[in-house]
Amino acid sequence: MGRLIHFEIHVSEMERAKSFYGEVFGWTFQDWSDYAGMPYFGAVTGSEEEPGINGALMQRQGAEPEENQPANGYISTMIVADYDATESKILANGGKVAKAKHALPGMAWQGYYKDTEGNIFGIHQTDENAK
Repeated sequence: MGRLIHFEIHVSEMERAKSFYGEVFGWTFQDWSDYAGMPYFGAVTGSEEEPGINGALMQRQGAEPEENQPANGYISTMIVADYDATESKILANGGKVAKAKHALPGMAWQGYYKDTEGNIFGIHQTDENAK
């Protein structure tokens, strides 16, 4: 018990956020707004070949995160096959570096970014040779 089964990312501009996560990670979205009673789009993050943890983009109910504030919620990290290519997509689609790529020695490459909505997330590429 206690396994993560759903996430929600709070966004100010739904279409901008859908575009960002769709272009960077290939996520697809289903409109669940009628069910939620607000702009709410289910995020499908996996496939039959590679399951993911599905979640949603939901309309932000308060102020956007301020520049340079510490994280005030969970930070989700996505595993990627090619760190540098993913970082290029993040930056090309309006994301920003929050903490640059760094080695987790003998394990992986890790870094943190801000999406177009000011939310922090991580990317992780497994690499036993990282140092």
